[in-house]
Amino acid sequence: MCKMAELTAKQKKEWAKTLFLKENLTIIEIADRVGTTRQTVSRWIKDGKWETLKTSLTLTREEQIAMLYRQVAEINKSISERADGERFASSKEADILGKLASAINKMESDVGIKDICEVGTKFIEWLRPVDLDKAKDIAAIYDAFIKDSLR
Repeated sequence: MCKMAELTAKQKKEWAKTLFLKENLTIIEIADRVGTTRQTVSRWIKDGKWETLKTSLTLTREEQIAMLYRQVAEINKSISERADGERFASSKEADILGKLASAINKMESDVGIKDICEVGTKFIEWLRPVDLDKAKDIAAIYDAFIKDSLR
C-alpha cells in the first residue's frame, strides 16, 4: 500500500471542521481522525466559533432546494392565475425564475467535502449495528478517502 502524503494544516482544519459540524464526535476523536492534537482542535473550535456555526446549520441542502422549488411554484401559480393572454412571466419574473433554476441546478449537482463526509457517516452508522468490526475498518478507509479528496 502506498503511503499517503501528509495533509496541510489548512486541510486538517477543514476536515476537522466538517467532522465537528456533521458528526457527533468528541474533540479527541476528531483530533485522532485528523491527525492533530486535542488542544489544536479546541483552539480551532474556539477561534472559528464552530459551536455557533453548528447551531446555525438548521437547513439541510434538501430543505434549501425544497424552498427554492416552492418559490418557483409560487411564481408559476401567480402567472397561471392571470387572465387569458396575460399568463406569461414579466421580465422581472423571468429573471427571478432563471436565477432560481440556476441555484437549484448548482445545489443539486455540487458535491463538496461536506457531502462526501455526510454519505460516509450515514453508511458507517448504518453498518455499525450490523458489523461493528467492519464499520471500524471502513471508517478508517473512508478517512483516508476524505484525506485524499482534500488534496
